[in-house]
Order: sequence, then structure tokens, then C-alpha cells
Amino acid sequence: MQQGHGTAAAAAQHAYAEVNGVRLHYMEQGEGPLILFLHGFPEFWYAWKDLLPEFAKSHHAVAVDMRGYNLSSMPESVDAYQVPILVEDVRALAEKLGAKKFVLVGHDWGGVIAWAFAAAHTEMLEKLVIINAPHPVVFARELANNPDQQKASAYFNLFTSPAAEATLSQDDFAVLQQIVLGSSANGEDRKKYLEAWNRGLTGGLNYYRAARLKSPVGGEKADAPPFSIPKNPIITVPTLVIWGLEDTALLQGNLDGLEQYVKVLKIERVPEGSHWVVREKPATVIRAMRLFLQ
Repeated sequence: MQQGHGTAAAAAQHAYAEVNGVRLHYMEQGEGPLILFLHGFPEFWYAWKDLLPEFAKSHHAVAVDMRGYNLSSMPESVDAYQVPILVEDVRALAEKLGAKKFVLVGHDWGGVIAWAFAAAHTEMLEKLVIINAPHPVVFARELANNPDQQKASAYFNLFTSPAAEATLSQDDFAVLQQIVLGSSANGEDRKKYLEAWNRGLTGGLNYYRAARLKSPVGGEKADAPPFSIPKNPIITVPTLVIWGLEDTALLQGNLDGLEQYVKVLKIERVPEGSHWVVREKPATVIRAMRLFLQ
């Protein structure tokens, strides 16, 4: 292991925090300014396992299980998963961790929450890193007007339906294993994901339900706009967007016109990266983030 700042950080530790009416589980490693990692669906803190030891060399690196996932609380009400509530989870956790200002990193739904957090709490962020997660205004435009994105988002209509849990958990979560882990994942990763999924998928699916996400494909009536669009959607925090260009769920149109909403923007396109670029290309993601955080 590379030595950074004199010594390598001690191994990551499990911890819990009571915030905003829920108990959040997180892994933490290292000391210094906070860098907080938010995963998406259907992942959990483990999505960041390759990044935690790296950023622990210079930061207090924290990867949380978002509410509804893995070892964190799983409220039953769909309304408990609305974006402003999830944003408050992040604010309260950062405060609990003693951070006045911090770096926020989000992928997929974690990125959606990170965009919303940056709009609501600019003063708390040093920098923002978004990985394959669309800005809410841009995504609303793409879902309304881009037939390719509508097709790519057709899975919303399953995920928000009552059949979602049964369909996704069939045959030992075969669909999720194929989508998230492909054939390349090692046995240990597979075991960890299956353990997390067996704790329940409903919390994660409730993010889609609470946002009333629908794709107009197949004649579904889409509720517009998706997510909750912040009152002021302009992001003033310096932002790095890392995008795996082979993402089949969130298409590259989500990068078009992004600079209208993000004042200080750097986009790092990863040609061979898919939606799961963090797991596929950790070295590429780390390098882009290090340059940006310097």
C-alpha cells in the first residue's frame, strides 16, 4: 500500500450515527477534513471500498449506507425517502462528524442527493464530485424530450411498481447481479452484495417511488418534473463530473448544457466506463478526483 502523509491510515471502521430520525451506518477511515461518499441503487457503502483507503491518506473518508440500505434504518413510509429528507440526512451526518465544510462525492442516486445538497447548502461544501448522476433540471429536460433517454429510463416503470421487489430478487437477484456485477465481480464482492440485497430492496426502490419517477415509454404517464427541482438549481460549488460514457441508463445528453447550471465545472469523460465506473476503473476515478481536489 502506498504511504501517504507519512503513514497509511488504519483500516476502515464501522460506525453508526442517529440523525434526522434514522440510524445511519457508515465506514470511516483516516483523519483530516471530511470527504463523504454517497452511493446509489442498488449499492451500499461497499461501492467505495477502493476509494476509502486512498482518500483516507489525506481526509477523514466516510462512506455511508444511505437510509433504506444495508445496515441503516429502513423507514416503511415511501414519503420518508423524498429528496429534501435525504439531503437533511447528509447535512445532519456531516454536522455530527464535526465538519464545518467538506467534500461531497455522489454516484447515481447518491449523486442526485449530492446535487440537491449543493443547491441547498452551498456554504457547507468545499467541492462537489458527481459520478454518473444527472443534474435534476437537465434530466427533467432529457426525460421529457429525448426518446433515447425515455427508453433508457423505462426501468423506472418497473422500479416504481408493486412488482419490483419480487422481480429483482428472483433467482438470487439474478437481474441485479447481471446489471451491477456482470461476470467480472469476484466471489467476495458478490457475497457482500447478496448479503446487502437480502436485507431488503424496498428502501432503495422507495427513492424512485417517492420521486414518482416514470418514463413515458409504453404510454406511462410521466409525472413532471422528476425528483424535486431545487428552488435555485444553480450550483456555485466547484464541481467535478466524472461520466462513464458507456452508461446505458443515463445517456450522454445529461452532460449537454450542464455548464448553464454549474458555475465552476470540470467534466471528466471515461470512454470505457459504464454506469459502474467506480468499480470498473477506480484508478481513473481516483486520479481525476486527486487532480480536482489539489
